[in-house]
This record gives sequence, structure tokens and C-alpha cells, in this order.
Amino acid sequence: MANLRNLKKDIDFLVGQVVLDCFEYIHAVDGADREGAYEIIADVLGLRNNLRNRVNHPDGKDNPGMVKKFYHKVGQDLVEGCDKAYDQLNKLIGQAS
Repeated sequence: MANLRNLKKDIDFLVGQVVLDCFEYIHAVDGADREGAYEIIADVLGLRNNLRNRVNHPDGKDNPGMVKKFYHKVGQDLVEGCDKAYDQLNKLIGQAS
């Protein structure tokens, strides 16, 4: 199993990148949809809080197989959530062009 500290750092890093890209969009694009970008930020920060809470309270602590699957699912949810946020941001960028 991976180090939990590294998993938490990965969650913070990926979510931070999405937030940073949203703020860059707001400040770099004339006529940027600020409300849409702020919604993306709020959603991804909610995802971060959910994932960090799940990492801190794993299911099936006594069964190593269940724990491994649990943390694998957390990683999948992180990637899927960030991909979804980037898809939404790409739509906003396309509308501003």
C-alpha cells in the first residue's frame, strides 16, 4: 500500500492545479465566465474534502484486501473528479473564444 501521506499530497496537488488553472482562466481571458469558474473551484474543493475524509477513515481496516481496493477507489475518484473539472473548464474556455 502506498504511503497515506503521499496520497494526501497527491490529492492536494491535483486539486490545487485545477484551482490554479481556474484562476488563470479568470485573470487571463477577457470576458471569462467567473461564476462558472468559481463553481468548478467549489466543486473540486468539495471533492478534496471528501477524498481527504475518506483517506482518514478507511473501510475494512482489518482486511488488507479491502483496504487496498478502498485506496485504489479513492485514487480513481481523484482522477475522475479532476478530469471532470478540466472538461468543465475547457467548455468555459471554448465559450470565451
